[in-house]
Amino acid sequence: MKFPQPLTLSQVAGIIGARMIGDPSFIVSGINEIHMVEAGDLTFVDHPKYYSKALNSAATTVLINKEVDCPEGKVLLIHDKPFDAYVSLATRFRPFEKASGMISPTAVIGEGTVIQPGAFIGNHVKIGRNCIIHANASIYDYTEIGDDAIIHSGAVLGADAYYFQRRPEGWKKLESCGKVVIEDKVEIGALTSIDKGVSGDTVISFGTKLDNHVQIGHDTFVGRNCLIGAHCAIAGVSRIEDDVILWARVSVNKDLVIGQKAIVLAMSGVDKSLEGGKTYWGVPADDPRKKWKEIAAVKMLPDLLRKLR
Repeated sequence: MKFPQPLTLSQVAGIIGARMIGDPSFIVSGINEIHMVEAGDLTFVDHPKYYSKALNSAATTVLINKEVDCPEGKVLLIHDKPFDAYVSLATRFRPFEKASGMISPTAVIGEGTVIQPGAFIGNHVKIGRNCIIHANASIYDYTEIGDDAIIHSGAVLGADAYYFQRRPEGWKKLESCGKVVIEDKVEIGALTSIDKGVSGDTVISFGTKLDNHVQIGHDTFVGRNCLIGAHCAIAGVSRIEDDVILWARVSVNKDLVIGQKAIVLAMSGVDKSLEGGKTYWGVPADDPRKKWKEIAAVKMLPDLLRKLR
């Protein structure tokens, strides 16, 4: 998420009550999670395991809970609870806005687009031309939809990321300030949910078609002309490259890449990144011939055990 206008390091430190290391006039343009940062962004880290990753990332401002050597060209903000400080920035610059009606007056809706009765269009939503938003679809704030898209009934675009930190008193939510971006000619099936990015974008690219009851996690990127079958569940921060086909009930773990033109057959579980241009099946997903041989071998075990007695 970019700030409405860039802030200085001194201004950010004042907002969150942090100590600065670096030039107070250093420019901070926005906040982002470690996997999506770019120059000008602020990211946070609160565990020694990830210090090096954060400090060596593209982020130029690092919010951290320990004083460390500051990398050249960057600045630090020292805070006892970076997670909490980060959340305070998210809620300050992207606060919850109560809806004033079923279609927000701040929504921008293109020529020829049809909004069926009962659909909810939130604040600051952008919808292109010649789209159809069916009854009872919910388009949360800041979602962007391109031209010629179809959103079926019961779909939810832009719900919060499923991201929590364990605390002694319970789970602390990392408030979402990202958005969902749906490109041209995308079709979203009934009762499908696409979560917004924590601070970046969840993207469904040109021409991709999602069946009913699909779940897309936060900050996931789905490429062009993909097919995602019913009941697929794709965890956050995954990358599905162009022309991938996931048939029904495929589950994809977080932080994985499924390569271009890969096909994953129904009921499979993907627990590691998959090379493109191949077909996969099973739990964990692998070459189908290999998995079938494994199943055949398992079926032979009772006879083998009887012969050994």
